[in-house]
Amino acid sequence: MRLLVTGGAGFIGSNFVHYWLERYPDDHVVVYDLLTYAGNRANLEGVEDRIVFVQGDIGDRELVESTLRDERIEVVVNFAAESHNSLAVVDPTRFFRTNVLGTQTLLHASRTVGVERFHHVSTCEVYGDLPLDSQEVFTEESPYRPRTPYNASKAGADHAVRAYFETFGLPVTITNCANNYGPYQFPEKVIPLFTTNALDDLPLPMYASTQNRREWLHVLDHCSAIDLVLRAGREGETYNVGSGVEATIEEIADLVLELTGKPASLKTIVPDRPGHDRRYLLDSTKIRRELGWEPAHGWRDGLAETVAWYAEHRSWWEPLKERAPVVETAWRS
Repeated sequence: MRLLVTGGAGFIGSNFVHYWLERYPDDHVVVYDLLTYAGNRANLEGVEDRIVFVQGDIGDRELVESTLRDERIEVVVNFAAESHNSLAVVDPTRFFRTNVLGTQTLLHASRTVGVERFHHVSTCEVYGDLPLDSQEVFTEESPYRPRTPYNASKAGADHAVRAYFETFGLPVTITNCANNYGPYQFPEKVIPLFTTNALDDLPLPMYASTQNRREWLHVLDHCSAIDLVLRAGREGETYNVGSGVEATIEEIADLVLELTGKPASLKTIVPDRPGHDRRYLLDSTKIRRELGWEPAHGWRDGLAETVAWYAEHRSWWEPLKERAPVVETAWRS
């Protein structure tokens, strides 16, 4: 198989590249990434000599199209996105430019060249949020009700992907995933932020809504789900990918502090981010039933492995801390 992995130097994308080459070493993998603040060539250490790397914007139609042609790409896996909710509050334009217009440009180039499959990686957040006391879950049939600029930009991208299938017959699939965690995640996100701060005896900034919950999925379980969808998923279909495991922000902080041997006094309350969603939970029955997918990583063990990875890779994350584009403690109610 000849794959183009957009956003392949980011968190999930780079894990997918490592995952794919480990399992399918004879495949041709092209990583396409703009290398914004969250893109990092160091994430590809160990596989650089086995990939083709193209630095570029998915909104650059000429470069995208020439890359698809020159590398004879059969499958596009689109991870490329601006994905930081807090930054989207500060600068929403960049999110709509990349996530909507960039995805549409990538779709158009894929149609023009004639790729065999376009897989789009999306998020549970397009569905909006759920009350904390609700028994409801999001299915593939749930209406889209995004509440933040990031959520809305990802929803727009999903609609563009579906439109290219319905209107032009482009063979597409979509996965909507729960919150991912694991190695190589930029330390602006809550788990690596809490972990790296704890390692340095710095405060763990918890939003005032400390009981807001998220569903957590190990990044390699996400990769295995995409693998199954590419190989056996039905064209035009969306698959929710979730573990069923929920944790509050405070529960995460407590577990990180326990795993790092640090005191509870490091927990610090900061004002909520505008549009802070309460809860997400996906019903992943469809992918489990149709494709036989199951997560392989338990929550506690997976988090312990992740915390240990950050403890062992200080040289990876220390330089990145200074690149975070938003100060989370700066919000004002």
